[in-house]
Amino acid sequence: MTALWTWLIEPLQYAFMLRGLLAVIMVGVVCAVVGSFVVLRGMAFLGDALAHAILPGVAIGYLVSGGARGALFWWGLGAAVLTALGIGAIGKGSQVKEDTAIGIIFAGMFALGIALISSVRSYAVDLSHFLFGDVLGVAARDLWLTGVFGVIVLFIILALYKEFTVLSFDPVLVVTLRMPATLLHYLLLVLIALAIVVSLQTVGVALMVAMLVTPAATAFLLTRRLSRMIALAALIGSSSGIIGLYLSYYISIASGAAIVLVCTGFFLLALLFAPQRGLLWRKSA
Repeated sequence: MTALWTWLIEPLQYAFMLRGLLAVIMVGVVCAVVGSFVVLRGMAFLGDALAHAILPGVAIGYLVSGGARGALFWWGLGAAVLTALGIGAIGKGSQVKEDTAIGIIFAGMFALGIALISSVRSYAVDLSHFLFGDVLGVAARDLWLTGVFGVIVLFIILALYKEFTVLSFDPVLVVTLRMPATLLHYLLLVLIALAIVVSLQTVGVALMVAMLVTPAATAFLLTRRLSRMIALAALIGSSSGIIGLYLSYYISIASGAAIVLVCTGFFLLALLFAPQRGLLWRKSA
């Protein structure tokens, strides 16, 4: 027991580990709550597209500010929101289906981001943490930004919980009840963009979609009620962050990758053993 206690306490003597733990808990909760609606509505590809589409904003912010990390956050946020609204506008206002619009904008924005990043001579050092995450580099200011925008996202989800639930399960009923379906759709796109940006430094662009989708997909296998799914997804997301951070500390692997691997491990366990929905459960039934 003493050895276990020492194992748990040792990393906490470092301020960067404490900040990292707070960051992964907040990111795990925010991404899981938003991700529950992403999973229910089959919008995982959209989440991936938005995660990659912030690259131009990050690159422009770097060039304009000379590498100031605060500016990168705001430019990335602007790029994500504009991309979300652009995808919604193309999908609603043209003959192009939304998944096609997502593919086109995703590829174009990602290519623009790569082109801009490649123009920065020191991009491999200065911008790599946005691609692969740098949770141990989280500063106090980053925690404040994550906390403030995380609370905004959660507040909006809570305030419009019934509307988002109806939109996810029965779009026809949304029209029947005369709810602003288009406005709700755009608002959900913006919330996804916000969740992605606040999670950017924790797991990076390359692994962001995993935090958005995997905890929610795991919870989906374990329960049939949306409220329980959201709560369970938040628990899985935050727990994955904590466990992944400890693994990163003790076995010296990238923190973002460790967090996502733990998330994936939870999903595989649920896929195999979840009551009624697990593969082994269904085979034995």
